[in-house]
Amino acid sequence: MKLSLIIPCFNEEGSIKLLYEAICPVLDVLSNYSAELLFIDDGSTDHTLSYIQRFAMIDPRVKYLSFSRNFGKEAAIYAGFIYAAGDYIGLLDADLQHPPEAIINMVHALEEGYDIAAARRIDRSGEKRFYSHCARQFYRLIHHLFQVDIVDGAQDFRVLKRKVVNAILNMPEYNRFSKGIFSWVGFKIKWFDHENVNRVAGTTKWSFKKSFSYAIDGIVSFTTMPLKISFFFGGTASLCGFFYVLYLFLRTIIYGVDLPGFPTIVSLILIMCGIILISLGIVGEYIGKIYMEVKARPIYIVDESNLGVNSNEKDFNDLYQKNKSIAR
Repeated sequence: MKLSLIIPCFNEEGSIKLLYEAICPVLDVLSNYSAELLFIDDGSTDHTLSYIQRFAMIDPRVKYLSFSRNFGKEAAIYAGFIYAAGDYIGLLDADLQHPPEAIINMVHALEEGYDIAAARRIDRSGEKRFYSHCARQFYRLIHHLFQVDIVDGAQDFRVLKRKVVNAILNMPEYNRFSKGIFSWVGFKIKWFDHENVNRVAGTTKWSFKKSFSYAIDGIVSFTTMPLKISFFFGGTASLCGFFYVLYLFLRTIIYGVDLPGFPTIVSLILIMCGIILISLGIVGEYIGKIYMEVKARPIYIVDESNLGVNSNEKDFNDLYQKNKSIAR
């Protein structure tokens, strides 16, 4: 049996060496597995890649890909799944917020018959209060909007069986939201609770703006509910407008009361324009996602690697292009 650990990295020179030193004892405990450490350098501009290359020179278990630029964590995860050769595939961050020692229990869970072993945070200590509040509200929102349930505090930190990874790779969309994809594919999962851990070095790459954009991507990728909501508000506004006009008309006919002029017209115009613009924005978000999909651009571009051509990459790139041709 082979165990592959995928580690997306972006400007992690301060923590990458500590991570490698923390993972090695874990692999010693799991010595009955043939191990592979697959680092995905997401276009780092510091010395992250240099550290990884040094590891590869002294440790044949270390493999790496380096992107031509920063394509984002979702692209790094997708590339890792394509190139990982293991029967069990793990995914963890490079900043040591995901404790490597937890991988041992996750692997044991898969040995017990689970298909996925995943981590979820039981608290958000160390985060800004406003950010933490927004994150919790987002999970509550998607619980009602999505067709699949995404657990509050669920993280990308997990170990999956090969069949789960293959199922994920059969979803080669350009706009990726892994938390939703992990839930959508299903399979038997075991959750491991752990407390929030601060980064050992550097600062988070996830600003509020970036997190908000990622949340919008997730909603648009997995539900059409915003379109239905905009239709509901548009229909409701139209009905309210119709009955209001009818009310004014009857009041004028029956009681002879003059129609209020400018304020009424301005109020109605502002309300209707607001609803129209919001609806156009929602529709535009979906059209923008479709536009990005049909262009069929690659999800990532590899600049440097110590891996040969992976048959998985060819198979899934062929599948990706086939799906895009069908979409066109």
